[in-house]
Amino acid sequence: MRSLRVAVISFLVFLNLLLVKPPAFAAEVADSVYHNGIFYTVSEQTPKAEAVAIKDGKFIFVGSNEEVKAYIGSDTKVVDLEGKTVLPGLIESHMHYASYGALQMQIQAHWRPKEEILEAVKKAYPSAKEKGEWILGRGWNQEVWDPPQFPTRAELDAIAPDVPVYLVRTCGHAAWVNSKALEIAGITAETPDPEGGEIYRDEKGQPTGILTDTAMKLVSGKIPPLTEDQQRRALLAAQENLLSYGITTANDMGTSLETFNLMKELYEDGKLKIRIYAYGASGSYGKADATSYAPFLEMGPQKELYNDRLTLGGLKFYADGSLGARSAWLKEEYSDRPGHFGNPRETDESLYAMVIAARKAGFQAATHAIGDAANHQVLNVYEKVLKEIPEPKDHRFRIEHAQVISLEDIPRFAALGILPSMQTCHATSDKNMAESRVGPERIKGAYAWRKLINAGSIIPNGTDAPVELVNPYQNLFAAVTRMDTEGQPPGGWYPEEKMTREEALKSYTIWGAYADFKETTSGSIEKGKWADFVVIDKDYMSCPEMEIKDINALLTVVAGEVLYSR
Repeated sequence: MRSLRVAVISFLVFLNLLLVKPPAFAAEVADSVYHNGIFYTVSEQTPKAEAVAIKDGKFIFVGSNEEVKAYIGSDTKVVDLEGKTVLPGLIESHMHYASYGALQMQIQAHWRPKEEILEAVKKAYPSAKEKGEWILGRGWNQEVWDPPQFPTRAELDAIAPDVPVYLVRTCGHAAWVNSKALEIAGITAETPDPEGGEIYRDEKGQPTGILTDTAMKLVSGKIPPLTEDQQRRALLAAQENLLSYGITTANDMGTSLETFNLMKELYEDGKLKIRIYAYGASGSYGKADATSYAPFLEMGPQKELYNDRLTLGGLKFYADGSLGARSAWLKEEYSDRPGHFGNPRETDESLYAMVIAARKAGFQAATHAIGDAANHQVLNVYEKVLKEIPEPKDHRFRIEHAQVISLEDIPRFAALGILPSMQTCHATSDKNMAESRVGPERIKGAYAWRKLINAGSIIPNGTDAPVELVNPYQNLFAAVTRMDTEGQPPGGWYPEEKMTREEALKSYTIWGAYADFKETTSGSIEKGKWADFVVIDKDYMSCPEMEIKDINALLTVVAGEVLYSR
């Protein structure tokens, strides 16, 4: 009898072990295993891990070096990370994908002195003249020049008198052009300012060569479009560059139908592999209405195409311009330009018509709003639309940039479920001019990440590339320190608005995934999610703050496939 009891107890113990922890032979054999790393998973269940196992493009295990051994078979690829740090695949939540790719073929003027930009134009002139092409570029910012003044057409005329030049400001809301470009566009002293834009003029009323917002279209509309082959090369160039930083998902904020169809071709051919979450654009930088979005509204959202690589989930609208170009729409006049309030792009009625059309068609609404008047308008329009069409409740409408917000409007974001999609690098780029534009009181609601987070919001982060450099580590550095890459100002600009390192990482991972309705499949390193991750050369969580901006990606993996290695 005693031996029978012992046998029964032994059997029950063995059964209990089976239930608590399956033996190694029961584990699924992985396609690949990465071990001996420091994985910051952004998962509440397992915030830090040593190893992962991947099968069919998804994580099947996240945990310790010892436990992952059970998933290694004879054909499993095993990678020893040698103690390196791993983050979830980074999500660039606001960029202009095709424009960024095209920039790789243009003059890149970001943070360059005016003299260097002029020298680049001079160097491009002979070839452009010979081929009959325009000289194009982007990224200039007069605020980093000495003196910080807008440039003029005369400076371009001196080096490119008979070739049209079109250089877009870093914000994307102003252009610097020469006389030849103005001539081609038919812009003279008598040309009226278009609604929503401005032709800058000198004391004699002559155009200076600076155009803002809708006035830019007068010239840009004359630039020959890229050929389809050039567009394809631009899309692939953008992918190559983004993957080199560990960016595995890009939100394309303003996709034309033509670009979307070219993307589909490249995915079908297996050439595009990065994930893109696209927002349809009107196809016109000028005044828009609901009919401008008709092709997208008729087609409806296109979700999880090509094994969840491509989604068209939203429509992009505009409420104003930019602070740097003084075209952001403010409630009160600019502190440094009396009598000027900026350039509203839409009436309440016209914006409402576009947003409600998007809502009825099942799209997210994403509206560019920088000034406090623009943000107030968009919040009001969103609130009206959501009251009229309350279902589905989980709408995740977005306001892009949300740069200058009245303090009383900050809590409305979380209360309405509106996502402030912000770019932390904008604060450190704009700090030299922002307060002069809005004054010491309104600046308290500008670039106000901490106030928004404390009020219950989450912030999807990005760079607005090609408006800013796409480097995510410089952006994380800006989020954590409120300093530019030179470490200025010491201690940070309005440091009370800083993010923690954990929040900044979330803004580039799980918060971005949430903004894309992808938090159940992406944004963190968790079992069952896509195996998107980046191996980096510094420990993001423990390295000195000043080193965050200098982090480099060593390996970028999308759905278990290595797409970049350094």
